[in-house]
Amino acid sequence: MSTMKKDFALYAARRKDLSSAVSQEHKKEGVIVLFAGFENERVRFRQESSFYYYTGITEPGCVATIEPDGKTTLWIPHTTTKRAQWVEADIPLVPDNAKKFALQNIQFLGSQSFGYQFHPFFATEEYDVFIAFIQECLRTNKTIFTLNPTDADSYAEQRLILERLQKIIPTFSVQDISSLVHAARRRKDMHEIELLYRAVDITGLAQEAAARAIADGVNEAEVQASLEYMMTGSQARIAFPSIVAGGKNGTILHYSSNNAPLHNGDLVVVDIGAEYEYYCADITRTYPVSGTFTARQRELYNLVLQTQQYIADLAKPGYWLSNKEQPDKSLHHLAKKFLDTHGYGKYFVHGLGHFLGLDVHDVGSYTEPLQEGDVFTIEPGIYIPEESIGIRIEDNYWVVKDTVVCLSEHLPKTITEIERLMREVKENEQELFEDDENEMAH
Repeated sequence: MSTMKKDFALYAARRKDLSSAVSQEHKKEGVIVLFAGFENERVRFRQESSFYYYTGITEPGCVATIEPDGKTTLWIPHTTTKRAQWVEADIPLVPDNAKKFALQNIQFLGSQSFGYQFHPFFATEEYDVFIAFIQECLRTNKTIFTLNPTDADSYAEQRLILERLQKIIPTFSVQDISSLVHAARRRKDMHEIELLYRAVDITGLAQEAAARAIADGVNEAEVQASLEYMMTGSQARIAFPSIVAGGKNGTILHYSSNNAPLHNGDLVVVDIGAEYEYYCADITRTYPVSGTFTARQRELYNLVLQTQQYIADLAKPGYWLSNKEQPDKSLHHLAKKFLDTHGYGKYFVHGLGHFLGLDVHDVGSYTEPLQEGDVFTIEPGIYIPEESIGIRIEDNYWVVKDTVVCLSEHLPKTITEIERLMREVKENEQELFEDDENEMAH
């Protein structure tokens, strides 16, 4: 979906809701400041998720300010080189186009800078107009509200900018609003659910492509190439590094080397996700390389599947993803207890699931129970390194009134469905081979 097709009024409505939430929470006048991400020439640029959630803008290096009267200004880098010569843009970010983005104003951050990119360690003059704006806000006793949590990894680039500004403006201080932003992002609207469904569908196609590629002697990298080809061809990108882990590699939770050959008799864990229009899927399937599960693999696979179904049947608003203080309503602890009763709890070594949305591990407080609008994963697993067996089954769920809806329920995952899929793949390949042979003979 290009920016030409976006309804930027959606982002304006979100900004209005944010302003109202900040006003009610903090009871004082101020300006909300949101920072975009920055480019890195080694990877394709992806906008910072919260900035995107409130603006829909995919250009790097920008700043958005939301004033008490609702006026939103987008501050853009003032580069000497026209970005249109370097990167594509459906609607140029220029002052005359402010209304097309549902903004009241677009203006430069500061004086011209060399080149076409901005970076977190900016020169003061590149931000001098914006700095003057912040100084005026402080002079008139307006609080600066922004994303500045105390954890170790969130909003790293944005917090670098805050540190830079604090060195330039000695009186500069901010009020963190990350909890309010994260609460809003947790509750997915129908527009977001539709995009998540599309991301799930593309991931399903990629899983099928992976199943088609799996065979004795095939390298994990070949399977990865097949599934990522499907994502790219569907106008999506990978939401995280794809995991294709055969045999003992499947017991390494975040294995990503994907460079070992597959062997008959082994299982292969395929943990992948497509990102479509910034929304991420995260789905795992476990396949037998030979196309058929052994008796031991069937036993363990069915136990993992039963665990997932047990938890999915329980999940609803009021349950927690994980809460050790409420183990009888904590999905993680219930899954662990279920596996313990079958003697395999010690082989379940990770969390049961996580929130999903603009980020694969999406924002949201695990101290709060599930609520309508949440989207999360249920991904039990059993990992037995001494048997070279790793099994994980992961699907994506949307919390609605009194229950959850599996967004990926149409994807094969029972033993019968997986073996049928693998068999159909091999039968189709055999038919194609025979057709080629006959054609060559004639």
